[in-house]
Amino acid sequence: MLDIHTATAQPHVTRRADYTPPEWQVPDIALDFDLAPERTVVRATLDVVRNAGDGPLRLDGAGQTLLSVKVDGVAINDWRFEGEALVVPLSGDAHVVETEVEIQPDRNTQLMGLYASGGNLCTQCEAEGFRRITYFPDRPDVLSRYRVRMTADKARFPVLLANGDPIAQGDGDGGTHWAEWNDPFPKPCYLFALVAGDLACNAGTFVTMSGRTVQLGIWVRAADVPKTAHALEALKTSMAWDERVYGREYDLDVFNIVAVDDFNFGAMENKGLNIFNSRYILADPDTATDYDFDAIAAVVAHEYFHNWSGNRITCRDWFQLSLKEGFTVYRDQGFSADQGSAAVKRIEDVRGLRAAQFPEDSGPLAHPIRPDEYQEISNFYTATIYNKGAEVIRMLATMLGPQAFRAGTDLYFQRFDGTAATCEDFVASLEEASGIDLAQFRRWYSQAGTPRVKAQLRHDTGGGRAILTLSQRVPSTPGQPVKAPMVLPLKIKLFGADTARALSEERLVLLEDDAAEIAFETVTERPVLSINRGFSAPVVIETDRTATDLAFLSAHDDDPFARYEAMQQLMLDTLVASASGMHADTDAVVAAIAGTLDDAALDPALIAEVVLLPSESFVGDQMAVVDPEAIFRAREALRREIGRTLEPRWRAAYAQAAATGAYVYSPEAKGLRRMKTVALGYIAASGAADAGALAFAQFEAADNMTDRQGALTTLVSSDAPERVAALDIFYNRYSDNALVLDKWFQAQALSQRDDTLAGVQELAQHRAFTLANPNRARSLVGAFSVNQRAFNAASGAGYRFVADQLIALDKLNPQTAAKLLPPLGRWRRFDSARAALMKAELERIVATPGLSKDMFEQASKSLAG
Repeated sequence: MLDIHTATAQPHVTRRADYTPPEWQVPDIALDFDLAPERTVVRATLDVVRNAGDGPLRLDGAGQTLLSVKVDGVAINDWRFEGEALVVPLSGDAHVVETEVEIQPDRNTQLMGLYASGGNLCTQCEAEGFRRITYFPDRPDVLSRYRVRMTADKARFPVLLANGDPIAQGDGDGGTHWAEWNDPFPKPCYLFALVAGDLACNAGTFVTMSGRTVQLGIWVRAADVPKTAHALEALKTSMAWDERVYGREYDLDVFNIVAVDDFNFGAMENKGLNIFNSRYILADPDTATDYDFDAIAAVVAHEYFHNWSGNRITCRDWFQLSLKEGFTVYRDQGFSADQGSAAVKRIEDVRGLRAAQFPEDSGPLAHPIRPDEYQEISNFYTATIYNKGAEVIRMLATMLGPQAFRAGTDLYFQRFDGTAATCEDFVASLEEASGIDLAQFRRWYSQAGTPRVKAQLRHDTGGGRAILTLSQRVPSTPGQPVKAPMVLPLKIKLFGADTARALSEERLVLLEDDAAEIAFETVTERPVLSINRGFSAPVVIETDRTATDLAFLSAHDDDPFARYEAMQQLMLDTLVASASGMHADTDAVVAAIAGTLDDAALDPALIAEVVLLPSESFVGDQMAVVDPEAIFRAREALRREIGRTLEPRWRAAYAQAAATGAYVYSPEAKGLRRMKTVALGYIAASGAADAGALAFAQFEAADNMTDRQGALTTLVSSDAPERVAALDIFYNRYSDNALVLDKWFQAQALSQRDDTLAGVQELAQHRAFTLANPNRARSLVGAFSVNQRAFNAASGAGYRFVADQLIALDKLNPQTAAKLLPPLGRWRRFDSARAALMKAELERIVATPGLSKDMFEQASKSLAG
């Protein structure tokens, strides 16, 4: 059953300012499941205790059939429904309330609550899915100890898993069996998890720092067990890392992970029983790229780290979502940086922030990392909450330093363990441990928008003094037209333009006012400014540095991220000028790339990132009005010139990377494979006659998915005759592997060919395409919507295609549909003709009968913002 919202109804708005404590707490809950896909009966026994006020017990519910209600063992009939909530009148301060309900997991296409996936039963309860399983006060500040009993057909569901530790199991009547699990740690209902299925386990153990042995298990289909070795090793590494870096030890005797094919998110941190989208568990060299291997390790770490930053300490309310997500993303980013190249990891994180969060901050859906209100909480699982939230934690760590930051997190974990906390609780802990006043810094939690910093450097050649003038502004966002100055920690250093030597030590400058001046003494030659080193603040920097300065920094800066940033800015300036019809000096870009390729001291992984051109969408973000065709032409022309002028260097880099031998998953080998794909792309861009044959030879000879997909991606945007053959071979080889087939759909959706839109429309009718699986929907519809040129076809056909797909998807899975809508909401950034076409599709979506409140909120805000 779907929660629906019609376009004419007034949406309910939940506001942070209206928070009140729960009237009833539920210290203990016992759940008894008779499990079957067609009909599951859930008996819940709640020990309820009055917490505040004198009102009745209000239990949230959605989509189930209520069979009975008892209070203190006696059946009652004086309960009532208010909407879908069950209201039970209670006097006194403590009772035992029992309910019995019926649900139908196999008809649950939303994938929230208890649902069927691949013949198994599993749950997803964050944010408000538990109410689809049984009646309960579904809010994160109600913490309960859970005891769960499951009964199911033994042949059909031989494995029965739940939160916590197993305590008993046995056989029942009629071919059934049962299992009981107990979780001794109080948790909110969004962390409840249950899995019943025909699964096999890759088992392991981990000995904690206090000497306890934890049983580890990754549960998948039997045929997929060999693809879980990497995930299991990542779990062990994560557990050791959290002990070493944060002093956090695991607390249960068992830690299980289950991979499922149908999942709205990447994974879920349920206490002791993590449920994962299978794309973040299953990997072997033939089916997973280096990116996939890295993402698996990062997501396994992220969900494990939640055991403390999210489970042992949870959110008081959903407005505090970044308390657990921003902090945990920061933690998993630190983990990933320690596993390979920290510089490359930082570049990847910033690229992702700019691709997803910066546009969100400058669009109609902009919101602070701690929002003030929402209509549908699932719409706030955003890049702002996660990625910008992580950057806010990173700034705090930068300002405090490693020792004070660790002291602050230790205090936070100690003080709020076992509670539902707020963002303020976290900041106050850091403040108390460090002695640093963070009052102004708290604006990062309440103000939306990406600050813009203007930096101008003046040099007094006679006096040997340099003055850096900084100013900041935070653009207006919906509901926040006027902004106060933010605290911006900016790492800054000067280099000599003549000698390339450092003219200053790296300084951490805190820009707290609208403007400030910083003096540098004994500057004996013309200085070149390196600013926001390591991306120390999530801001946009505007400087008067010339192309010569940027090329200089790309060659001489001693901060790897700053070298990347200088090259990106040089490329951006060139592309924006070209797309705007102005003269663009491409020689500086070509020369800078040549210098980078010739620098033997650089890691191939870093070189591969530095020489990549900015994406078309990022170029568009720099323009007052996005011109997709002009940007595409400018970018393709620059790619062609870089490829043609430096072709011998690209071929040499390709040959060096290709000579590495058999597949190995290591930081060094990953860097060479990355360089190989980048070099192949530039060879193809050069127009070389043998580019298609070279790519196809790599495709056929590849002993790993990284090389195979790299070749396919090159071919799929080309006119090479090998293109169709490669697509056919890839499909036939992997047609029975859903995760790999997603790559096939995605590659074609991102193609730069003129006929991409027609191809995507045809793929939507392909027998292997379905909107019912979120991964598949994202691989085609989601990927196409970020293909700037194809999606923004002047005819508006791209907009109509995406809108059609989202309307259909909304009837199955509103959460996934709503998350794919934001590209349509950026209509104000385009010319009037495209804007009108895009806006018309949003209006059509809003007017759709029976539209979910998830989609209504996103679409209506996109129109009004």
